[in-house]
Amino acid sequence: MPQTKPQSLSSRCHNLQSWLQRCCLFDDAFLCKCFEQNPLLVQFILRIMLEMPDLQVQECFSQHFMQNLQGRSVRFDILAVDASGKQYNIEIQRTDSGAHVKRARYNSSILDAAMPMPGEQYHTLRDSYVIFLTEKDPLRQGLPICHVERIITETGQSFGDGSHIIYASARFQDDTPLGRLMHDFTCPDPAQMYYPLLADNVRHFKQTEEGVNAMSGVFEEFALEVIDDNSKEIALRMLEIEKLSYEEISLCTNLTIAEVQALAAQKESA
Repeated sequence: MPQTKPQSLSSRCHNLQSWLQRCCLFDDAFLCKCFEQNPLLVQFILRIMLEMPDLQVQECFSQHFMQNLQGRSVRFDILAVDASGKQYNIEIQRTDSGAHVKRARYNSSILDAAMPMPGEQYHTLRDSYVIFLTEKDPLRQGLPICHVERIITETGQSFGDGSHIIYASARFQDDTPLGRLMHDFTCPDPAQMYYPLLADNVRHFKQTEEGVNAMSGVFEEFALEVIDDNSKEIALRMLEIEKLSYEEISLCTNLTIAEVQALAAQKESA
């Protein structure tokens, strides 16, 4: 893992404050801390998204890793379970590629595979929801929200299998509960947010000593991830040139030789 250059305490504090001022709920690192072990906040979001004012979230997890022994494992931004056992995966995406339709399909399958189901009683399988909150409009429908459901093609009748996929776009911010929610997700200033529950949470992590201290570790991890991503991007460019050895690329990027070799294998298989 590449190391950051030593910084004075005042410089690190300035960088942290500058980062926090720019952050909104569409920033993964900031969002996951805000929603960490906060079922009431997740419940609030889901009630607006699904128009279910009585929905009760029992537990929630942020950055929840779910293993798939047969294929690619996934890390959910938010995973929640309600009082009836229904599961909700909320993904926050700034790029269209991160909200690809086949990612929605895959996340849905992982939820189903991990859901407890006694015996062979398939009718007991609980409903699942995969919800993408997107900064752009990846489905290109020009709509604030899109509900994706399986239907019987010949009749248009709902298949009713309990699998639900939803896309909501922050490009549409009007004076509706959803439009205000999308505004608050893109707003870095809690004083300009509509919903007090969201604003108070964001304010805590941006303006209180306890919240800022909690965010300092997140900021350090985020900074290292950015450096690591940049190093890998540079290494891939060097591999394209095909003039440097793995050892030389490792020396230039602070990646290990094993990491460079893994990138080379990734490049060959692409």
